[in-house]
Amino acid sequence: MSVMAPPEDGFDLSTETLIVGGGAGGLIAALSAQSAGQEVLVLEADPVPSGSTALSAGLIPAPGTKAQKAAGIEDSTALFAADIMRKAKGENDPELVAALADGAAEAIDWLGETYGLPFTVVDDFTYPGHSRRRMHALPSRAGRDLIDALRATAETEAIPIATERRVETLYSHPDGTIRGVEAFRPDGGRERVGCARLILACNGYGGNREMVRRYMPAIGDAIYFGHDGNRGDAILWGVALGAAVKHLGAFQGHGNVAHPHGILVSWAVIMEGGVQVNLEGRRFWNETQGYSEAAAAVLAQPEGIAWAIYDERIAGVARQFVDFREAEAQGAVLRADSVTELARKTRLPDAALAETLAATEVGDDAFGRHFDPAQRLKPPFAATRVTGTLFHTQGGLDVTGEGRVKRADGGLFPNFFAVGGAAVGVSGSGDAGYLSGNGLLSALVLGRRAGLAGQS
Repeated sequence: MSVMAPPEDGFDLSTETLIVGGGAGGLIAALSAQSAGQEVLVLEADPVPSGSTALSAGLIPAPGTKAQKAAGIEDSTALFAADIMRKAKGENDPELVAALADGAAEAIDWLGETYGLPFTVVDDFTYPGHSRRRMHALPSRAGRDLIDALRATAETEAIPIATERRVETLYSHPDGTIRGVEAFRPDGGRERVGCARLILACNGYGGNREMVRRYMPAIGDAIYFGHDGNRGDAILWGVALGAAVKHLGAFQGHGNVAHPHGILVSWAVIMEGGVQVNLEGRRFWNETQGYSEAAAAVLAQPEGIAWAIYDERIAGVARQFVDFREAEAQGAVLRADSVTELARKTRLPDAALAETLAATEVGDDAFGRHFDPAQRLKPPFAATRVTGTLFHTQGGLDVTGEGRVKRADGGLFPNFFAVGGAAVGVSGSGDAGYLSGNGLLSALVLGRRAGLAGQS
């Protein structure tokens, strides 16, 4: 990755708004920019745009949407912002938090009303840290369907997306004004693309193992469940340009990925009354804190393995997610009619497992978790062998609420934006501050606002 002065012989082509990255953030920025009358071009390194969005559950939190109101759920941007701040223990930027909380509903409703994306609210369980049921998704509850819908919409709107274009170089004037990029094709050819402004939507650096080990050693050797193309390009370019970066040690993990199948198992199996036990058949933490911090908690157990224990009622809730149905189809979900049979199938100690499950029937436990008797586990039981993984990084270029990149020495770049994982998130400095849906929230709102913004 390099930053150079603009080429003296000019560019092969030019556009008004150039977007690097065709994930959710990039495509939403493209749709927004075009709706504002701007000429747009998206450069995507992969043959088909997908990014980390395709690997997610496609869940986006938003307060006060039409879908949420139709479901009879009262919510507000102030309440949502307070939830984000509380989860990150105030380590995040209040202005950025306010911008994301304020812009989420407008962006969800805009995608639904303008382009027909059929968002609905997940209204049968509450995600950890959220005081209201405000998680939105397409009916399949699959991130790959979300990115497919966004890509199809961009194609319908005749937005040009040049795939298999790996951007290596940014061209900038000494004052920080971006003038274009150089992208490489698979055949080795190169294209210089000029622009009036640049939006980086190329996510974080989870695919750069050197950077991961440097900035977050606690998760440095974990399985990476994100997109391999997330190599930290935005950060490397930003630093070279003199941009401010923030919270590079922040990340979203997930402690409920079926192993060795590599399939995400919805955290609904936990929030509806399920538990995690280690290979000794014992619980080891308060699972309701969140799935991000679950990664480190699970990896700290013997062999870095845990079993998620739930029941058929809970499986019925989780079955709305296509990933869970795939886990069932691939044999990652074991079933048993008794604790003894469950212990035999999971090879967990029978007595320890029975004691553990008996202690979860009602009341508060030693870890601070409250068990609702209405959610008491009952046979037939279900179980999935899981491990902890790194999903995506949460640190990045420091930005305003419309995605404008800040300078390290103060002020803003005149035409340089970052959205989604390329920008700093609102999860604070580590893993525990990640509130469910923070990643796509940033892609949605910053993509929408950066697309609409003009030059300063």
